[in-house]
Amino acid sequence: MISKMRPSNGGSRIGIVFNGSPLFSGGAGSGESEIRRWIIDNDMLEAIIALPDQLFYNTGISTYIWIVTNRKPKERKGKIQMVNAIDYFEKMPRSLGNKRNEISDKQIEEITSIYGKFKETKNSKLFDNEYFGYTRVTVERPLRLNFQASKERLENLEEETSFINLAKTKKKGAKGLKEIEEGERLQEAIRKSILSIDSEKVYKNREEFIEVLKKKTEKQDIKLKAPILKAILKALSAQDETADICLDKDGNPEPDTDLRDCENIPLTEDIDEYFKREVLPHVPDAWMDRSKDKVGYEINFTKEFYEYKPLRNLEDIKKDILKLEKETEGILGTILDV
Repeated sequence: MISKMRPSNGGSRIGIVFNGSPLFSGGAGSGESEIRRWIIDNDMLEAIIALPDQLFYNTGISTYIWIVTNRKPKERKGKIQMVNAIDYFEKMPRSLGNKRNEISDKQIEEITSIYGKFKETKNSKLFDNEYFGYTRVTVERPLRLNFQASKERLENLEEETSFINLAKTKKKGAKGLKEIEEGERLQEAIRKSILSIDSEKVYKNREEFIEVLKKKTEKQDIKLKAPILKAILKALSAQDETADICLDKDGNPEPDTDLRDCENIPLTEDIDEYFKREVLPHVPDAWMDRSKDKVGYEINFTKEFYEYKPLRNLEDIKKDILKLEKETEGILGTILDV
């Protein structure tokens, strides 16, 4: 529909009836979010009007009118209006399928008037375009592992693909008369090397454990290749918050993918300040991987028009329960007698 808009001669204005999904479905970087982002970045979203539910014959869901235009008046430039018209309806004398409500002509005029006045009221709110945007920031925490050469952990190694594939390795024997199962021999030598490490000791530093492991394998005349070493470390390790941080070859902390999280930080906020205020007090060792930043847009209609309704007083609830008990006295006895 936007592609059919007149680019000149006054431009165009479109009214589209949607369900709630286009407001928020899809995270940052998804197709849905990118469409919202493109429309808002190009300042084409003029207003969204929330309608009552049960307006249509074949569905009872809530619907929304999007007003999209390439000819915003000066006062609406850079702004989006949200109109809450969910209470503007009348009950139909007779339902038609899921259609139980209808909007009267007078109510249509009232909704149109709210939209046209473009003012902040109970049912009308105005927002800057960037208010609905956010940066999805990846938050990393360091990898902390302990290592133990126990029989229980050694069993995990039997499920590692790199270790399993060793059994497929074969080497020609003398003069090619026989084949030696080199891979199986290597597997067994690795098992013996690991079992020769103190099974009771828990290593909380990866480099220290690797050094011990290599000394044991060298005695078995084994030179561990990177994929096999990686498989062994994975099998013999467990997460441990008290362990030393695992470092990469450059001496930087390695991220723990199991602890990886994301924060949606509003475009209106400074990302570094938000991180210091909302994240670091809870996880002081965390850091942001800004190379993975994604900008997204979503519109949370319910949040903007939410009205807190206090819970009923406990004393009132107690009175209602006692009243119901009094009204039902004798009914159970009557049923049992029958």
